[in-house]
Amino acid sequence: MSGAVVACGVAGVGYLGRHHARIYHELSGADLVGIYEVDDARAMEVCAAYGCRRFDSLEALAEACTAISVVVPTDRHAEVAVPLLKRGRHLLVEKPLCTNLDEAEAILGAAQASGAFVQVGHVEHFNPVMGYLEEVVDAPRFITADRLAPFQPRGTEVGVVLDLMIHDIGIVLQLVRSPLERIEGIGVQVLSRTEDIANARLVFANGCVANLNASRVSEKKLREIRVFQPAAYLSLDFMNQSGHLVQRTATGLAKEVIPIEKGEPLRLELTAFLESVRQREAPKVDGGLGRSALEVALEVTDRIRRGWT
Repeated sequence: MSGAVVACGVAGVGYLGRHHARIYHELSGADLVGIYEVDDARAMEVCAAYGCRRFDSLEALAEACTAISVVVPTDRHAEVAVPLLKRGRHLLVEKPLCTNLDEAEAILGAAQASGAFVQVGHVEHFNPVMGYLEEVVDAPRFITADRLAPFQPRGTEVGVVLDLMIHDIGIVLQLVRSPLERIEGIGVQVLSRTEDIANARLVFANGCVANLNASRVSEKKLREIRVFQPAAYLSLDFMNQSGHLVQRTATGLAKEVIPIEKGEPLRLELTAFLESVRQREAPKVDGGLGRSALEVALEVTDRIRRGWT
């Protein structure tokens, strides 16, 4: 199937889902066959914009497509993903994978039974900043990450840990690659029924500590990470795809701007997804990593909510 055009679909074309549709429409290796969407006006708009078909059921979408993005609200991921997987369709399920571990097992079990695979939409793993981190981070001792965004009702079916912080949980798990020994979490409800501001402290068996902050009630957007390891300190900006490296030299400290080739992370993510489909290879961010990030996020959330009682 190398080099073949992949028949693609999107289940759910809200704010993020329409970007999936746009990119599939633009990619030369993809054929955006159609969408599944319950909102009539939204479906008509996307179909008119990208020349695709609206399917009236998930079954019909599955019959027409090989690869499908699942971009419905998080609390519906399992009910949409499992039927598609049972029909052997490869899926990119937006992050988080789902809302609980039982649903995660159902999704991963359906994938294993059908021979299909699941890529989880931890899009920052395809940000060029992450590519640089994976090259140079080899012995992290302390990591701090800040992820802030203004409030939007979209996404509030889950708390800020599952909504935003899970990005940084996945990044840290990938960089540290050591078992977790302790998880701490605090959080505050501000505008929704769940935590809108949260802090987590993750302590790993190899001695690395990560301190993660997330807010969805900020006046500004921010997505930054700092990594400290022996003889080096990195400060990077995921949003602006920039940063600097400070290293110890024989004569003192040397600071250099990091040369990062910028790119649209979602486009890079979907391109990688389609290449995995063509090559029938496990995706970079597979269901296992998605489940691991979910498990840590749920533990942070549990620690937060225990503190409210």
